[in-house]
Amino acid sequence: MILKYSITVLRNFSQGTNFGTMAPSGPNRGVGDGGQYLAAAMRFAGAVVMFLLGGLALDRWLHLTPLFTLIGALGGSVLGFISVYREFQADPDHQDKPKSWSDRPRR
Repeated sequence: MILKYSITVLRNFSQGTNFGTMAPSGPNRGVGDGGQYLAAAMRFAGAVVMFLLGGLALDRWLHLTPLFTLIGALGGSVLGFISVYREFQADPDHQDKPKSWSDRPRR
């Protein structure tokens, strides 16, 4: 009797009709946006580190100590920023929408 009742309760709980949707949509998505921002941060950091290490390898090969390391760090920063910027410009969820008639661009 107890086993049959507990199986029924677990089955009703697992079907979850009373819980609503688990993943919110719209501007209040919650933690779901975190993965996108983490991926963008990792891409930016990866570009900086990759170009910095490439510049360091060139410096050691050509015996020009700070030159290519600085160029690599600066180049990685610029290219990483451009990559992240272009991704967020293409995402329609992060576009600024006019809030009133006065915010719309004039023709």
